[in-house]
Amino acid sequence: MANKLPGQYVSIERRFKKYLDAFDNLGKAARESGPLDTKTSHLIQLGASAAIRSEGSVHSHARRALEAGAKPEEIYHTLILLTSTIGFPTVSAALSWADDVMKKRRSKK
Repeated sequence: MANKLPGQYVSIERRFKKYLDAFDNLGKAARESGPLDTKTSHLIQLGASAAIRSEGSVHSHARRALEAGAKPEEIYHTLILLTSTIGFPTVSAALSWADDVMKKRRSKK
């Protein structure tokens, strides 16, 4: 599944290549430093992204979790599990951002 990177990411990559390489390597090292699989790692990062209300990160980790084999139901369950921790309005926003990814995915099929 080919994905277009967000413009801001591309801009940072173009202007600060070494910085972004270090950032990407940190993420890779973190994922490889423990026993969790890629899908689970992205579901955890999805939850954290929702908690900080980062729409772009929710989009990214929902998409990456799907690419790693997560089912849409797992994406949604990850988010609704957060309700008692981060509140319904924040979860509702995160669900709408996950829906953006699901709609885009369905339109490509």
